[in-house]
Amino acid sequence: MADVLPLVEARLRSALGEPDARAAVTFLGTDRIEVLRFQEGDIVRYATLGMSAQPMSDPTAVLADPVKGPRAELVLSVRSGLADTDKVLRPLAVLGASPQVEGVVVAPGASLDVGEPLWPGAPFTSVVVAEPGGLVEDLELDAPLDPVRFLPLLPMTPNEAAWKRVHGAQALQERWLASGTDLRDPARKSVPLE
Repeated sequence: MADVLPLVEARLRSALGEPDARAAVTFLGTDRIEVLRFQEGDIVRYATLGMSAQPMSDPTAVLADPVKGPRAELVLSVRSGLADTDKVLRPLAVLGASPQVEGVVVAPGASLDVGEPLWPGAPFTSVVVAEPGGLVEDLELDAPLDPVRFLPLLPMTPNEAAWKRVHGAQALQERWLASGTDLRDPARKSVPLE
């Protein structure tokens, strides 16, 4: 079985360019999760590398399938220079390790919460997982392996997260779109939810 991580890193580089920084975090009992930083104009992107090494498995399954199952990496895009967003590396690594640590399957529409600001002074402690395929195309792997999907993360304020729990991810994204919300603004306020 080929190691998927070099293929994943190659896909990230082909889509986002050369990373200008990388950090690695290892949690007890998990594989190492790296976070790569890519700068493009006034946008900085952070991508996990390591989450897709193992397929995510259904938390109710008695045994995790070592081959079949969804694989993903996370991508967060923010405007640079407006906040100390480089401190998001550890929270992002925590989210990348969550399938191994908590046995969750990270999929579009899911909420992920780190329980603390994503970076110092951030109005966000959680993110909603958006649909893949726009920024970084899925990476097809040899059968029987599932493709690696690159899932965009959209930061949510606590009010937005509570509203999403009631109305759903699609409704929240429509509210952001209708309000012209700049989801890359690291200091943005909550969208009006009345």
